[in-house]
Amino acid sequence: MSEFWFNIQLAFKHVLDLNAYDHVLFFILLTLVYNANHWKRVLILVTIFTLGHTISMFLVTYGAISVNRNLIEFMILATILVTGIFNVMRANKTPSNSGISIFYVVTLIFGIVHGLGFSSFFKMSSGFGSKFLSIIGFSLGVEVAQILIVLIVFIISFIALTVLRFSKRDWILVVSSIVIGMVIPMLMANKIW
Repeated sequence: MSEFWFNIQLAFKHVLDLNAYDHVLFFILLTLVYNANHWKRVLILVTIFTLGHTISMFLVTYGAISVNRNLIEFMILATILVTGIFNVMRANKTPSNSGISIFYVVTLIFGIVHGLGFSSFFKMSSGFGSKFLSIIGFSLGVEVAQILIVLIVFIISFIALTVLRFSKRDWILVVSSIVIGMVIPMLMANKIW
């Protein structure tokens, strides 16, 4: 049980590590278009993302696939860029139920990509014992950290929209543009091959 708890803590700290903030950037963008009234939908998205993450970690840990770390890092940054561009293009629109199924599928795929990035960190950092329980613990830590990010984004968005009186459209455009501006240089600096 101590290894299970260790992996929860390891994942939680890794997701929130300021030196590896790509996961945080992705969840800022994923959450930005919603408000606290959409908490159920956001929780489903977070959990679907974690499911994708867990699937890829199982595949890599058990040797079903191997990954090119540089390519995966590029793909992770690309998911952030795509999400940011999507937000900018849809900044005037209120989230609706139409097309939600495709959004869930895309979130699952993005979760798989991000999980491939975490899998090498996980393999280096996890101890001995049950791989299965270690992955489940790690995934639980990822889920809790992601929910914390969502809560923080909801709080900051609430302050920006109600206290500072940003329009929802402007808030989405500004934050998404800042994240896009952070990701583009990282993509350009990435050595894919």
